[in-house]
Amino acid sequence: MAIEHALETARQIQFSILPEKIPAIPNLRIATAYEPMSAVAGDFYDFIQMDDHRVGVLVADVCGHGVPAALISSMIKVAMQSVSGFAADPSRVLLELNRILSPELRGQLISAAYLWIDSEQGCARYSAAGHPPLLYWRNSGGALERIESNGLRFGVSTNGEYPVRDLALQPRDRLLLYTDGVIEPESASGESFGEHKLDELVCAHGSRPGRELLDSVLSRLHSWPPRPASQQDDITLIVIDVL
Repeated sequence: MAIEHALETARQIQFSILPEKIPAIPNLRIATAYEPMSAVAGDFYDFIQMDDHRVGVLVADVCGHGVPAALISSMIKVAMQSVSGFAADPSRVLLELNRILSPELRGQLISAAYLWIDSEQGCARYSAAGHPPLLYWRNSGGALERIESNGLRFGVSTNGEYPVRDLALQPRDRLLLYTDGVIEPESASGESFGEHKLDELVCAHGSRPGRELLDSVLSRLHSWPPRPASQQDDITLIVIDVL
C-alpha cells in the first residue's frame, strides 16, 4: 500500500509538470493526448507561448519506462525554462536542451521534436533529435508529408547539430507530433501498428476536428492487439490545426 501511495503521488507530481492548459492562439486549434504506460511516464510535452500568434511546441520521449524515465522527464521541464529565449530557433532550442541535459543522463537517451509556429506570418520551423517525423497534412492537395529533420538524441554527444525545416502553412493544414509509443505497439503475432496505419488515420480524418483524429488513433491503438494486452509504451499525441 505504501508503494501504491508513493506511485500515485509521483503520478500527480508528474501530471503537474505538464501544461495546465493549451495555448490560445487565434489562428490555431491545438489538441493533445497523453497516456502513460504505468503510473509515471518518460514522455513529456510543453509549450512556449511568446504572444497571441507565436508558439513553440516540444515533445520528448525518454528511453525506458517508469520512475527513472519520469525523473528525467521532470529535468526536461526545468531545462525548458532556460531555452525560452531561443523559442523561435528550433535548432538552438534543441542544442541548448542537449547541452543542459546530456551531462546528467548517465547513459540514458532522449528523443525530442520541437516545432515553432507563427500563425500571423503563416509559417513554421521544425527540428528534431532522433524523433519520429512530424506529419504534415496539406489540405489543399489532400497529401500527407513526413517531415524529417533529425540530429542525434540527447545523451549521445553535446556537439550534435540539429537541421531545421521551414514550412509554409495554409488554412486547414494540420500538423501532428507524436512519440514512438503510437507506432510501435505489436499484436500477438508480432505485427507493429506502424507508421502506415497512423498515416491512414490522419488522411481519413483530414476534414474532421483534431480531437476526433486523436480519439480515433487512441481507439485503434487500444483495440490493436487481438488479445488483451497491457499498453506497451507511453503515448503522446499533439495535433495542430491551422484555421
